Amino acid sequence: MDRILKPAHQNDMRKTFILAGLAAAAVSLALVSGCGNKPSSSFQTEDSFTFSETSCPRVKVAEGILEGSLESGIKVFRGIPFAAPPTGEFRWKAPRSAEPWSGVREAKSFGPDPMQGNPFGDMNFGAAGRSEDCLYLNIWTPAKTPSQGLPSVIYFNGGGLYAGSGSEPRYAGESMAREGIISITANYREGIFGFFAHPELCAETSYGGSGNWGFLDQLAAIKWVHENISAFGGDPGKITIVGESAGSMSVSALMASPLCKGLFSKAMASSGSVSSGPIPTQEEANALGVAKLEEMGVADIAAARAMGAEELLEKSNINGVPTYNVDGYFFPEQPCDIYEKGLQNKVPLLAGRNSQEMPGLLLAARGIDSIEKVREALLPTFGDRTGEAMELYGFKTDADISGRAGTEYASDLFIAYATWHLGYIHAKTSGQPVYRYYYAHPRPAMRMQGVVAALAGGVQKADPDAPAAPAPAFNGAVHSADIEYAMGTLPTNRVYDWQPEDFAVSAQFLAYYANFIKTGNPNGLGLVDWHPVNGREIPPMLVIDVDCKEVADENFEKKNLLWMEVHK
Repeated sequence: MDRILKPAHQNDMRKTFILAGLAAAAVSLALVSGCGNKPSSSFQTEDSFTFSETSCPRVKVAEGILEGSLESGIKVFRGIPFAAPPTGEFRWKAPRSAEPWSGVREAKSFGPDPMQGNPFGDMNFGAAGRSEDCLYLNIWTPAKTPSQGLPSVIYFNGGGLYAGSGSEPRYAGESMAREGIISITANYREGIFGFFAHPELCAETSYGGSGNWGFLDQLAAIKWVHENISAFGGDPGKITIVGESAGSMSVSALMASPLCKGLFSKAMASSGSVSSGPIPTQEEANALGVAKLEEMGVADIAAARAMGAEELLEKSNINGVPTYNVDGYFFPEQPCDIYEKGLQNKVPLLAGRNSQEMPGLLLAARGIDSIEKVREALLPTFGDRTGEAMELYGFKTDADISGRAGTEYASDLFIAYATWHLGYIHAKTSGQPVYRYYYAHPRPAMRMQGVVAALAGGVQKADPDAPAAPAPAFNGAVHSADIEYAMGTLPTNRVYDWQPEDFAVSAQFLAYYANFIKTGNPNGLGLVDWHPVNGREIPPMLVIDVDCKEVADENFEKKNLLWMEVHK
């Protein structure tokens, strides 16, 4: 009898398989009680598998046999362990290979979300809960046979490196799979669990560094996909990585790491990068780690490892991007230097940002409410070129603060400039095509009442006593608004009142993504032509909206080049 293994976090039990063989007639039939007792096409043993159109497709990976589900023609495998649980003595250590299993492991439910609080409102997770045992990935494959050699894409979630999960419905792979692409989401350790350095941890590693555990998890996920994707009908030579916000930062980090050489063939980055300036050194990260344990009242790493995950999460109180660093291993040197020297992974890149990554109203909320105060705010960054910066942004009157000028400046302070820099430097030093976009379509009105949008895509309860926020003079695409459009997952988000034009934008965005994943070129029939920035005097970018258009904005380029020059 086949033995159905469920992930350790699930406690419910199901009936085991009942196998009936008709050897004399050379006919075999497998009845699967958890799949509506529908017959599969071939007899199942622990050493064989089927990839046929059954309600319970099976694949054999390096660790054993997985059984997923068939969902309207797409084979879905959820909660696949790509690494062993990073718990107990293995907290703050590099991920280890997943343990093999005997029998058949059920892969029909998401693995636990990474340990995290709720900093961005309801991010709408699909998993049953959170756990330090979180290193699971999910696969949506349209392949009919394992030999089809389809391209695949791995999505790394956003959330500031301290929130988010691959179980979020906005990353789901159904729409991408129907474009002929195997779609994958993968968890990684976040917050203090994924990004924490300490001298004692450095003493434990062969390379004398520590801290980038979450990035090493992402690397492990890519390696697992590279080694096993052929079982799902994929080609290991056609893997694309993509992410938004912290996921985009992760993509740029993975591109910079020599550990990723040859593991992926293309990259897509949406709103975020680590390429634009120095990150903390190992020594600086160690100092922060020592201070954190002191702040928590924890004596040493042994005591910190003895803490329960919930206690550690609460006491660490991580409410911002955690510290990643130059550990001498994942990052052998500063990532900005890696890119400048052309040592990054040289793959085609599609990268872009949203038109309103941060609203200009935020400047006024911080006391920058007049042109003179804008000038004072710009002076420490731009020095004697402050006047030039004011002109390039378009700051002329106080009204510009909440308008396009203020929105561009606030967005650059947050994440937009860093994203521009990734495209610029990769085009300059990689010899690979770079396609750049500017996502401009605002979300429609909310369907829900009594809530306000949160930064990373969730919602939070509105304060009924708070004064009404003034309407912005510029209404653009806010941070993270692009995800559901690009992934074709608008119906999974019930917060907004999606209109026909939203689905029209999504159809175009998804098509560009799919074309790039397949060929390294986003262009295709029925789409506005999109040229790479390489070799262009004024690099073009595709403005993605109801009516897409390609533009070459000289002032936009000058503004970003000015940022780069003053940061050198």
